[in-house]
Amino acid sequence: MPSVGCPSIKVLVHRRTLQTCLLSAFTVLGAVDAQAEGCPTAKDQIATDRPDVTNSSLVVPGGSLQSENGVNVSARDGGRTIDGTNTRWRLGVAPCLELLLDLPTYFANIRKPGSSGFSDVAPAIKWQVSPIPGKVDLSVVFGMALPTGAVDIAGRGAQPYLQLPWSWELNESWGMSGMLTEFFRPSDVTTKRMTEATFAIEKKVTEKASLFVEYVGDYPENAGPSQLLNSGGLYHLSPTQQVDFHVAFGLNHNSPSYIVGIGHSFRFDGLFAGKPR
Repeated sequence: MPSVGCPSIKVLVHRRTLQTCLLSAFTVLGAVDAQAEGCPTAKDQIATDRPDVTNSSLVVPGGSLQSENGVNVSARDGGRTIDGTNTRWRLGVAPCLELLLDLPTYFANIRKPGSSGFSDVAPAIKWQVSPIPGKVDLSVVFGMALPTGAVDIAGRGAQPYLQLPWSWELNESWGMSGMLTEFFRPSDVTTKRMTEATFAIEKKVTEKASLFVEYVGDYPENAGPSQLLNSGGLYHLSPTQQVDFHVAFGLNHNSPSYIVGIGHSFRFDGLFAGKPR
């Protein structure tokens, strides 16, 4: 917490100065509490980073563990690949703060060309800094893919990244979201940095179901971009369980021809307060 700049003890004997110092302290504490009140709690419905590429701008509630999983089938240059389970674990360690971990995903090439092997394990930390003016939710994510996977799948060396997911709820039925990510690849010979930009429009069709359409663009350094049109939907089996699907099509020759995937996510609450639900 930042310093409130209280004067020395000798000056505090003056009543007016003391009142000013206490008022400043309560102002800072109130700002922190206001931010915490704007972040999810166990009473809120599950919000996941899938099935779209754009991650949620909201963190997992404090004391909750969320597991997000999926399987994809993709085609590129005539080859076919299945990858799974695309598992991401998200743990709310404090109000507005979570730790997340991407577990290694196995890519199985079922038709050449293509490669098989595991992706990297990637830990990260996510801080929700919203709500900010304009009712826009925003988070900051810093993570790093550790060199544990196959080079043909994950690339060489450690790969840090910085990510800014945001969302704007237009009304009860429509919403917009997007994400800007900078990937850094210090050990790569040709492409040491890549920028990814996404933009999605979501429509809530019932209390439990919603659909989305999304643009995904990857812009690597010293190489041509890869662009996708992604769409899909999700359905909440309960406030803490979700099933989803998505279908993506490449928009240029650097992109996969298509990607089709399904997934299931769930959340356990109250881990730090007793028996989890």
